[in-house]
Amino acid sequence: MPKRDPAIRVTAMPADANAYGDIFGGWLLSLMDHGAGLVAARRAKGRAVTIAMDGMEFHQPVKVGDEVSVYCTIESVGRSSIVIATEAWRRERHSEHGGKVTEAKFTFVAIDETGRPRPVEGE
Repeated sequence: MPKRDPAIRVTAMPADANAYGDIFGGWLLSLMDHGAGLVAARRAKGRAVTIAMDGMEFHQPVKVGDEVSVYCTIESVGRSSIVIATEAWRRERHSEHGGKVTEAKFTFVAIDETGRPRPVEGE
């Protein structure tokens, strides 16, 4: 597990799983988007929306009861866009054993109250 705080951490529940007990990929993608969205909104100092994400490859399944942590790193900031490298990690419920599940880059655009792109403010 990375040695920094996650953007978001949740427990995978039965409603998030398929008939085999594996967590749906869409649920995991949504969780990653939520985590990256929190980071983007803080950096943009306001509303930021997802406009793209690169492909994902799943390295291992997430099971019901696993703790899922999403870690985010801002890779670049443009005039109105923010690219965030996002990783999802799992940890078995009753142990320290786990590993990286998947990763992707999410691109957000800061928008104003009318939904139009706006500049990302400086640090």
